[in-house]
Amino acid sequence: MHIAATIDSALSTDADTIAVGVFADDDEAMALTGAEVRSLVESGEAKPEYRHIAVTHVGERRVIVAGLGARACFDAERARVVAALTHRRARECNAQHLCWQLPPGAGDAVVDGLVEGTLLASYRFDRYRPEPGEATPSRLTVSAPNDVSAAVGRAALLAGAQNRARDLGNRPPNDLTPAALADYAAELAERHDALTVSHLGEAEIRERGMGAFAAVSQGSEQEARLITLHYDGGPADAPRLALIGKAVTFDSGGLWLKPNASMIEMKFDMAGGAAVIEAIAALAEMQAPVRVLGVVGATENMINGRAVKPGDIVTALDGTTIEINNTDAEGRLVLADCITHARREGCDAIVDIATLTGGVVAALGRTYAGLCASDDELAELVLGCAQRTGELVWRLPLHPDYAEMIKGRYAQIVNRTERREAAAITAAEFLHHFAGEVPWAHLDIAGMSDGGPAPYLDKGGTGFGVRLLTELALSF
Repeated sequence: MHIAATIDSALSTDADTIAVGVFADDDEAMALTGAEVRSLVESGEAKPEYRHIAVTHVGERRVIVAGLGARACFDAERARVVAALTHRRARECNAQHLCWQLPPGAGDAVVDGLVEGTLLASYRFDRYRPEPGEATPSRLTVSAPNDVSAAVGRAALLAGAQNRARDLGNRPPNDLTPAALADYAAELAERHDALTVSHLGEAEIRERGMGAFAAVSQGSEQEARLITLHYDGGPADAPRLALIGKAVTFDSGGLWLKPNASMIEMKFDMAGGAAVIEAIAALAEMQAPVRVLGVVGATENMINGRAVKPGDIVTALDGTTIEINNTDAEGRLVLADCITHARREGCDAIVDIATLTGGVVAALGRTYAGLCASDDELAELVLGCAQRTGELVWRLPLHPDYAEMIKGRYAQIVNRTERREAAAITAAEFLHHFAGEVPWAHLDIAGMSDGGPAPYLDKGGTGFGVRLLTELALSF
């Protein structure tokens, strides 16, 4: 989709479809919408209530009237939702060029929301469907009284990165293998001078002493990859943030085999790794003045005669011994060695992101991702970035009692507690062990990786975390 900004009025553009938002409690803003729109509202066909959509015409132009609700409640997230619903109606009308008239008084955050909501709603995964899909507008323009081109460009860049992460999630596991994901990351690096990518194969992973990571991969015919991304866009003395992503490209559960109903979704178990790769790619594309280290552990969790068994004890990169009492608690094993790798590479803070536990879905559903953190300042930074991007997180507590629950009977720690309690938090405490004294935060996105509830996220991969991690790096 071609994206642009203009200071001309929406009716002065060549758009075949104009989108106009109306507030429920702002008569002054209503006076600026034009007689046709006011008439439609007064007739009751269009309503200013949030999410209500109606269509009228001004001459030969189609005008979509979107209810924005109360002005005080209208923010970037509501703009994303309204933009998605407007895009849906424009698509139904076979529109080719949609122009949003920026609501009076709206700032850059709303511009971001309108662009992101439109682009995310326009996403289609057609890699394996060569036949033409449903027609969708090919151009988007934002009309504003002042120049908003910088905000439009930034929002388009971030939405594009999120849509690429959705592509990665939607690719089938026989296509997106760990090696294929490593190759994809390397290809991204070729486009940006400040971004370098390297990766280790399975033999090198074992040679480095990453026994926890290697234990997960040993049951698969597909070799694991440890992918390391360095983005150095800031000065050498700038603080360095480490972003760590779980990328289990297919998770059978190992010998702790997953139920049939949930097996089909397990290609999305690499969503955290995709978010890290595309967030760093977005930073490189915008030439952000920051330093970020990305570490992605890519593997399959499969079953063969070499597969890890319940009761096995493995040694992590930092020397910690781990008793594996559940082979489906594999993500934390991968992340454990990735966190230690990041610490050895050098970083000032660590944020990991992973589809880690069903427990976080039971606790928070699909509205919030779970957040655990060892550092209050870092936690507040993550929460603020989540609020601004609409990728919401809710902080869960850490406590010595939870850390006590992961202590092992035969090894130092276990990868899953014996008691079926606080599953999301004890998984975080497992990772906390490896973060040590480095400020650390953990994002459990098990409920957010696919089938997003927002109108701008269709079925399939959501790309959750790309905008949040990018904002976090810019704020760090």
